[in-house]
Amino acid sequence: MKNRKNSLTGIIAIGAIAIFAFTNPARAQQSKIGRVELQQHDLSIPGHEAVQLRVDFAPGAVAGKHKHPGEEVIYVLEGVIEYQVEGKPPVSLKAGDVLFIPSGAVHSAKNVGSGNAKELATYIVKKGEPLITPIK
Repeated sequence: MKNRKNSLTGIIAIGAIAIFAFTNPARAQQSKIGRVELQQHDLSIPGHEAVQLRVDFAPGAVAGKHKHPGEEVIYVLEGVIEYQVEGKPPVSLKAGDVLFIPSGAVHSAKNVGSGNAKELATYIVKKGEPLITPIK
């Protein structure tokens, strides 16, 4: 039970960090992105963990520039999301499309469709580091 309690505390901390980091300068954008943690597990790679979230974007929602302490693997579940990864041209992905974001790459995402959008985000990251670091 103690491990479950620590895990829940970690989930709450990740959620708070995510809400802060995935925002546009306009405060209204904060309420347009929702996150649901699906799982978090230690890996056989020492000092690393896997974290999986479903990220829900309302129409026009923007996840501002940020980076992660490891790789992010994205699978678009619904809608159309435009991703901008530093050094690469923007790419718009629809349901069923995938994207790999290298460790430390600065990137952003925006729902460019007319309805809601959702992605499954899987992170392979260094344990104990913030999942998301906002970039100004």
